[in-house]
Amino acid sequence: MSISLQNTSADITDFETDFADQLALSREAQDLLFREARTANTFTDEPVSDQQVKAIYDLAKWAPTSMNNQPLRIVLVRSPAARDKLVRTLGDGNKAKTAAAPLVAILAADHAFHEKLPRTFPHFPGARDLFAANDAMRAQSADLNAALQAAYFILAVRAAGLAAGPMTGYDAAALNDAFFGDGEHKVVAVVNIGKPGEGAWMDRLPRLDYDEVVTTV
Repeated sequence: MSISLQNTSADITDFETDFADQLALSREAQDLLFREARTANTFTDEPVSDQQVKAIYDLAKWAPTSMNNQPLRIVLVRSPAARDKLVRTLGDGNKAKTAAAPLVAILAADHAFHEKLPRTFPHFPGARDLFAANDAMRAQSADLNAALQAAYFILAVRAAGLAAGPMTGYDAAALNDAFFGDGEHKVVAVVNIGKPGEGAWMDRLPRLDYDEVVTTV
């Protein structure tokens, strides 16, 4: 199933006039990742395989994090018991669509990411000890970079021809307790994944214009 968005003729004309020669990606790739991609609220029953998820992660992992710290950890919720446990932690508006999604991923920040720095950032031998000595700095870095990696993960889901339904409407304390009992992980988002189903999309909401966002100094 293709992911479609009703672009206006003016939108397309403006792009072709102003930006067609400014971006290296093909128009089709740009649409797949950004313009036509949507947050899905319903999915078909077509399963999402482990091989698809491996391909998604293998793409997303190359995007940058500070000091290559890679704090994102992913829990794939496949068993009925785990799905029920997850759904109980969600806000009412998220329960039904998560219960029915082909696959759900819990994305979390690992606050013990520094233990892997000797391998992921080997040219700075003191990196692990730097973060080990500062809990606040370690938590801030973990949360920020895991959020970045969550965004990369969503784009990689789209690159696989699937739709993502990211959510932050949950009881974070209950979810962390249910799936991350070690106290070292903090949930960042819950993402439903699959092929979009009937009535998957809400209306596209407005985006801010360039001049509202960008200033030059």
